Parts: sequence; C-alpha cells; structure tokens
Amino acid sequence: MIPAAPEAAQPLSRQFDAALLDLDGTVYLGGVVIPEVPAALERARTDGMKCVFVTNNASRPPAVVADILTAMGVPATAEAVLTSPEAAADMLAAAHPAGSRVLILGTQHLVDCVRAVGLEPVHTAADAPVAVVQGLSQELGWPQLAEACIALRTGADWVATNIDATLPTDRGMLPGNGSLVAALVTATGLHPRVAGKPERPLLDTAISRVSSQRPLVVGDRLDTDIEAAVTAGIPSLMPLTGVNSAADVVTAPAARRPTHVSFDLRGLVDPTRAVELAATSPAPGSWSFDTDPAGTRVHSSPGAPEQPHEDAVALSLLAAVTQRAWQSDEPAALQIFVAGDDRARAALVRLGLGG
Repeated sequence: MIPAAPEAAQPLSRQFDAALLDLDGTVYLGGVVIPEVPAALERARTDGMKCVFVTNNASRPPAVVADILTAMGVPATAEAVLTSPEAAADMLAAAHPAGSRVLILGTQHLVDCVRAVGLEPVHTAADAPVAVVQGLSQELGWPQLAEACIALRTGADWVATNIDATLPTDRGMLPGNGSLVAALVTATGLHPRVAGKPERPLLDTAISRVSSQRPLVVGDRLDTDIEAAVTAGIPSLMPLTGVNSAADVVTAPAARRPTHVSFDLRGLVDPTRAVELAATSPAPGSWSFDTDPAGTRVHSSPGAPEQPHEDAVALSLLAAVTQRAWQSDEPAALQIFVAGDDRARAALVRLGLGG
C-alpha cells in the first residue's frame, strides 16, 4: 500500500506578508491574463498577503497598468503598481541637483517620472544633459540612440530602467530594453547603472511602500526576478508561465536559483501546487536515478508518497532533479533525462524535460 502524503504545509500566501509580483510572463502574457491568476491573487489577499506589482516594464504609468489589470479581472490601484522608471528617477535625483537636464530615451511615463523628481527632461545632446535615462519604447530608433551616444561620450551619467534582453508577448520573445541598451554599450564601451531587476532599487522601494517584513518575490525570469531575489536575500516563487522553463531551473547558477517553483500562480495559495527547492535538503524519496547511455534514467520509487494530482508528482520530480543537479559540478550534463517507467515519463513530459 502506498503511504499517504504528509499533511500539507501552509500556503506561501500565509507564510509571507507581501508578494512582489512581476507582470509580463507572470500575471499576463501578450496582454492576456494567464489562467488561474485572478482567483489565486484574490485568495492571496484573503489570506492577508499584500500584492505589489513590481515591473521592469518602462512603457506605461502605474495608473494605466492598474486599469489594465483591473480590466483583466485582477483588481489593482496605481499605488499597488511600481515601475522601473520611478526607481530610475529616484536614482537620478539622488545623484544630480534639482533642475539638472536629463536626456530621455523612452516613453512619456519616463518623462513624467523624471520631471516629478525635479529634473528637466530633454531630448538632444545639444541641451547638455548631465545624465541619460533609458527605458523601453517601441518608437525608439537610431536618431535617439545617436543623441544618447553623443551625451554619454561627453561624460553624462547613464541610468537604465532595466536590462531585460527580451519581452515576452503572445507572438513570442521580442527585443526588450536590454537589447537597446546593448546597442549603446557596443557603441560607447560604457555600462549603465540599473534601476530595475536584477538590481535592488525596485524591490527595496516596493518593500518599503507596503512595510513588508516577510516579502516573497514572484516572477518568471531567472535573470531578473530570481536573481534580484537572491541578491536581496529574499525568498522567491517562479511560475513556469513565462520566459524560463524547468530545464533552465535545473541548470541555473547559484545566483539565479528560485526558492519555490510552480506551474502557475496557484502555487502561491495551494501548497500542493508549489515545491520548495533546496540543494542541501534530504533527497526526496519519490525518485531514483541511474546512468544510461542515452542520459539520466529516472525511476519512480515503489514506496513514494501518494500525490494529490499530476502536477504535484511532476514538481516532486523537479525537486529531486534540481537537488541532484545543483550539487553536481556539471549540472548541464544532467539535462538529458530518460524515463524508467510510466510515472516518470508523465512527470518528465509535464516538466518539458523529456520522456
């Protein structure tokens, strides 16, 4: 007889007092809300968790983002949305006197944020800006990059709202602000200071805004959301709904390893739909591995605890696989998996790790 699973732990929404939520790839994708998100966030709030939407996206002001979220069935106020241009403007204000000129590469929201902290937005190098601030704009082109290049070569400070190389959309991954920042890095040999994730300013501002004592970073990107959490020493939840996959988690370097993983945001409120990953935890008893010429062969253990659903089975395998990989000197060598039985095959397929 298969033993029953141990009593479920408290959901993350009761373990932490605030969720610092990414947007693109976490709450919505290509302008469409991700299934299960509205109900999950409603339940999280019922559990007493504060929800702060912390986004690297620099193109829209908080009030517009809040209206978009509300229309998607995720009620939000402007005060619950924090964008990277706000953090970037604060960084510039801390470094330059009031009235200083700042060359803007970005949308009107970035202009408004710079003006709100007492600095003067300009758009050409001829205006002698003391700084350049760069955020994503779909209208940005060579003429604007050229003005910034001239200003940077004369010694202007440079702040980027974020350095996300890509932007997830319903059409796939498109160029993000980091790709445009890279053009100026190539042209000048310089590197900007960064306001958004994976740097700390955006998270620190969010934590302060809601007076959180036990925050949880929630996001789909290892190189921004999760790295920011690791840098700040904050636990994280990575839903597999956006940029990075389970395979990416398996081979993630120490600076980009999430604390918890789920298939979607139900993992925030349902402990059976999230798994805690830890390189030093005891080996999970549900799975065993052996070497196979075709890859790492995975077997389910006969005495494994019964799981409430297939996603829980797959997540338990992910915990076992990541533990093995993270303790290995060559985690990339463990990327090829071969199923040793039907249960293992179903879990590997669900995780996108083979089968």
